[in-house]
Amino acid sequence: MALEDLQHNFLTGRLEDVVRWARRASVWPASFGLACCAIEMMAAGAADYDLARFGMEVFRNSPRQSDLMIVAGRVSQKMAPVLRQVYDQMMEPKWVLSMGVCASTGGLFNNYAIVQGVDQVVPVDVYAPGCPPSPETLMHAILTLHEEIRTGEILKRRAVAPAPPSPLEASPWTPNVPVAVRLGTPR
Repeated sequence: MALEDLQHNFLTGRLEDVVRWARRASVWPASFGLACCAIEMMAAGAADYDLARFGMEVFRNSPRQSDLMIVAGRVSQKMAPVLRQVYDQMMEPKWVLSMGVCASTGGLFNNYAIVQGVDQVVPVDVYAPGCPPSPETLMHAILTLHEEIRTGEILKRRAVAPAPPSPLEASPWTPNVPVAVRLGTPR
């Protein structure tokens, strides 16, 4: 049996683990704070909670320098195309964390002006529940995302996800089916 017949040999298997570790240890978030959840997101970056221990020292203001978008707060219909444009400008691999009940489901704003879930605009990887979620909940969601990056489950799900619709079929920022991982409340 030749080495070409093996799916993974000792070198490539370990190299994949190193790449996953590097991705997990250097997730740089792009802050997309839209409402009261943004205050809790800023508190999670402060000294009491210190996201720097997860390799997330600075919230990036440029989407080209970040690979995690934290959508914190309600998304209006006017903000949805801007959100999608920022997501499209991010480099691959990229992840989305929906923070709070307003970003995840529209919250108590059940009207025409608010998007009823950010997963209608971008594919969401992790949901952080709460109104607003505490910094501990955000850190739990980040650790859940780190575990998904480490195991490679996110890349497998995105590989089987349907292709986004063409601009002629639907609006350009709305995917067909959201890809998501549910998050339980930390204990």
